[in-house]
Amino acid sequence: MQDPATQETFVRLVSEHRGMLYKVCRLYCFTESDRQDLLQEIVLQLWRSFRGEARISTWLYRIALNTAISGLRKQKRLITSVDPESLPTELQDIQYPQEKEEQLRLLYTAIDRLSEVEKALTMLYLEDKSYQEMEEILGISQNNLRVKMNRIRDKLKKITQSEAYGIGKS
Repeated sequence: MQDPATQETFVRLVSEHRGMLYKVCRLYCFTESDRQDLLQEIVLQLWRSFRGEARISTWLYRIALNTAISGLRKQKRLITSVDPESLPTELQDIQYPQEKEEQLRLLYTAIDRLSEVEKALTMLYLEDKSYQEMEEILGISQNNLRVKMNRIRDKLKKITQSEAYGIGKS
């Protein structure tokens, strides 16, 4: 069990980055209950690996994305029991205004048609991460990231045009 100061630091860090965690959940889950389950799993994995020493944003992204992607790859539900007393409390839900929620829904609908790696790269790009930070998080070279990002932009443009205007639909 971690000491109270470590728990407070963990809660503060997760609270500060809860928007990013919620975005990961939105990218990889369709329903709100699945998003909440994934968020809990991510927080659990973060807590298990928290040492307070690595570069925080890189660590958060790496754990969150790996948890989301590995959960998708398994495509099965595993119930892990954890003593609730050992988990930090005080993490708040994230709510967006209705108009923004609709815009996010449309964006996530388009992003949902991307591959797992493309989704992760898109999220990091939308979070204004540099190619160097993306390389650290994803383990993909910066040159390869640039090529992938250009392809993703083209793909998203086609998807959104297709959804909005019926272009390319058969």
